[in-house]
Amino acid sequence: MARIGLYGGSFDPVHWGHLRPVIAAREQMALDQVIYLPTAEPPHKTGQRFAPASARFAMVELALLDRPELQVSDYEMRRGASYTVETLEHFRRELPGDRLFLLIGYDSWLELPAWRRFAELPELAELVVMDRPGTAEASLEAAAPPLREAALAGRVSFVRGPRIELSSRALRRAWAAGEPPTAEQVPPLVLDYLRKYGLYR
Repeated sequence: MARIGLYGGSFDPVHWGHLRPVIAAREQMALDQVIYLPTAEPPHKTGQRFAPASARFAMVELALLDRPELQVSDYEMRRGASYTVETLEHFRRELPGDRLFLLIGYDSWLELPAWRRFAELPELAELVVMDRPGTAEASLEAAAPPLREAALAGRVSFVRGPRIELSSRALRRAWAAGEPPTAEQVPPLVLDYLRKYGLYR
C-alpha cells in the first residue's frame, strides 16, 4: 500500500510556496509520492483569467523535474471545471489499494465548507493541512462539525512547514508592473519559461 498525496491548484504560476511546504508535508507524513493536479478551470474562481492550461501544466512539470517523488497529472486539465470531491473519487477508483492524502493550505481548510460535498472529502482521503504556527487548535475549534468529527477520527493532520509569503496573484501583478519574478520566488526552470514566453508581462 503506497501513501499518495494529492495537491491541486491553478498554479498560475507555480512558485516556491507551492513546493517547499509540500516537500515538508511529504516528509512529515511519510508519503511515497505527491501528485500535483493543475486545474483547467477552478470553479471557485469564476471570472478570473488564467494563463493557458498547457502553459501552467508545463511550468509545474519544470518545477518538479528534479524531484521524482513529486509528479504532475493532467487529470483535471482534461476535465474543464473540476471539483475536488470528484477528483478524489477518480483516484480512489484508479488507486484502490493505496492510501490517499489530500494536501491543502491553511486558507483552503478554512474555506472547505464552501466546497462541493465537503463533508465527503475526509472519507475519500485523509486531509493534510499545511498549517501556520499557532493556528491548528483555533481552526479545528472553528471548523464545521463534519470536519471536527473527521479530525477526531484521525482523518485530519496538521503539519508544519516553512512559511512562504508568496502568492501567484502578487507575482502576476508585480511582473505586469515591471517587476519580474526572481529565483527566490520561482524555480529556475520556471523562471526561464516565464522569461521566454512573457506570460504575465
